[in-house]
Amino acid sequence: MSNEPAIFFSDVNERQGSFLRRTFVVGGLTALGIGALTMRLGQLQVVQAQEYSTLATNNQFNFRLVPPPRGRILDRNGVVIAGNRPSFRVLVVRDETKDLDQTLDLLGRLLPDTLERRRAIIRDVNAAPRFTPVPVKSDLTWEEFAKVNLYAPELPGVMADMNEARFYPYGGSFAHVIGYVAKVSDRDIKAIRDKGQEPPTILFNPGFRIGRSGVEKALDADLRGEAGGKRVEVDARGRVVAEDIGGSRPAINGKDVVLTLDADVQNRALEVFGDESGACVVMDVRNGDILCMMSAPSFDPNLFVSGVPTRTYRALADYERKPLLDKTINGTFAPGSTFKPIVGLAAMKRGVDPNRRIVCTGGFYLGRRFACLGRHGALDMRGAIKNSCNVYFMTLATEMGPDAIAQTARDMGFGQDFDIGVDNQKTGLVPDREWRRRNPVRGDGNWYPGETPSYGIGQGALTVNALQLAVYTSRIANGRKAVMPRLFKSVGGVEQTGAPFSDLPYDADLFQVLRDGMEAVTDVGGTGFRNSQLGLGAVKMAGKTGTAQAQNYGAGSRKSGGRPWLQKDHNLFIAYAPTDNPRYAVSVIVQHGGLGGGTAGAPRAREVMKVALLKDPEIRARIEQAGFEAPEDAGVREAEARGEDAAAATPDTPPPT
Repeated sequence: MSNEPAIFFSDVNERQGSFLRRTFVVGGLTALGIGALTMRLGQLQVVQAQEYSTLATNNQFNFRLVPPPRGRILDRNGVVIAGNRPSFRVLVVRDETKDLDQTLDLLGRLLPDTLERRRAIIRDVNAAPRFTPVPVKSDLTWEEFAKVNLYAPELPGVMADMNEARFYPYGGSFAHVIGYVAKVSDRDIKAIRDKGQEPPTILFNPGFRIGRSGVEKALDADLRGEAGGKRVEVDARGRVVAEDIGGSRPAINGKDVVLTLDADVQNRALEVFGDESGACVVMDVRNGDILCMMSAPSFDPNLFVSGVPTRTYRALADYERKPLLDKTINGTFAPGSTFKPIVGLAAMKRGVDPNRRIVCTGGFYLGRRFACLGRHGALDMRGAIKNSCNVYFMTLATEMGPDAIAQTARDMGFGQDFDIGVDNQKTGLVPDREWRRRNPVRGDGNWYPGETPSYGIGQGALTVNALQLAVYTSRIANGRKAVMPRLFKSVGGVEQTGAPFSDLPYDADLFQVLRDGMEAVTDVGGTGFRNSQLGLGAVKMAGKTGTAQAQNYGAGSRKSGGRPWLQKDHNLFIAYAPTDNPRYAVSVIVQHGGLGGGTAGAPRAREVMKVALLKDPEIRARIEQAGFEAPEDAGVREAEARGEDAAAATPDTPPPT
């Protein structure tokens, strides 16, 4: 078999030609590659030079959002009731740590309580945007702050700084009306997106807080301000090495909000309630300003700023007296005998003579016996209000029927919410025949005659809240205008006007009859006399007591003394003062107080009213000019200690009425 190659060249020239062809192909390909590389380099260095220069700069500098200081909330006299305080905190930047678990282990040696929150910290760190500092612990003591700074060089990605934290100096006094701030949740983000909006970038900052309830929630956009930013220079590992002052922008503070509330009146209301549960509202009957809007028992909103522990929250939520519930607008109760002036007004509107006498023999009979508080004999309307006679008002109610009562109740502010800027108000229930048709008891939708006597004394299906009671009392005291409540005085320096007042559809003389009866309640022999004396000389208070059943009682079991708290009666008291020139109205509800409205409600209303009156320079001057020395009240002493002058404590000039 031959060993000759399969391919051979017959001469030297042929071999040289083949070599030259291959050299030419390789050279051409090389030239094309060099040309393409040259063109690409030219494009990068000339055509796209600016683009990549910008990208390189962005890689060198980071822009970090700076949360703005939240706007303050102040009372009518400029007292801060929600502000900001300095707070030391420690933060972790995930992208600057070599090992997050190891970093948290080392940090736990310095701050042992962070170990308990380890899982939550890791969740927050992993959810944060890149290079975003995540708070691990706030409100460090000076010793803790110094210790973290001392060991910071040995803890990659850990830093300590000082920021502003929300602070409520009066604790629980304003907790319900002011509300509190809390961390942004996934539900908050979803709620914004459900409206077709894109959430602001600042909401994704782990340390940012938003309003969760009350005024903090209602005016969150105004209080929030505008985020600023720091342009910082970082190294290859993303660590900050310098700040570019020229490229940074300052945060814009949130707007200050001034409320119509008075800190001293509010504090006194919470103080006099002690351990009791209930609500207190005080209004200026001339312009509708709300001076007090207190719910008890309360809670410390400062607990919620950094995140309330689950155990603490559950204790608040499960407590039978419901400290988390705002009873001024979200708690509804039967008004009891405080509703009787409504029945009297409805009757007079329909032609009943207030001087007509109805005989009380101790009970009213309509299919069964409805008991009265006593045997009052023959009473006119003023006397019936003074003695809180059930028989008198049950008689008027059955003569008119439920629709007439319901119409007057709505005219006086019941069964509705008010535009005070705070939502989630419960309107309560003002029943009438139409309501009964929609909510039948026995399937036929009829209003039964036996329902009317209870309606006439503020019981049955009727429910109201404390704000409605204060509005109702203000309208009686004013006598001409449908007073509307106002809570916001100014936002960002811009005065806030309340809802306009319309004329009440009743003659002023009818309201005078009601006021005469309410003045008699707090005079000698009235149901509220003993506990409603202000002790301010000629400046006196008129009112109406009320006791509302929390359940139906069997014969002989009406007294609340020995029953569990949840089964005791509610106690109510409404009042206005001074009687000769009404200026302030107050409503008090003592939930399951177990005593009469004159015993549980009146003394609390008296103490709160005294603070409002003594802080009014005109009324105080009137008391002193009469030769009567005004007593030193705790709330007034606090105001004087702050240096408030008479002008600062003077309510706004009322609109003409």
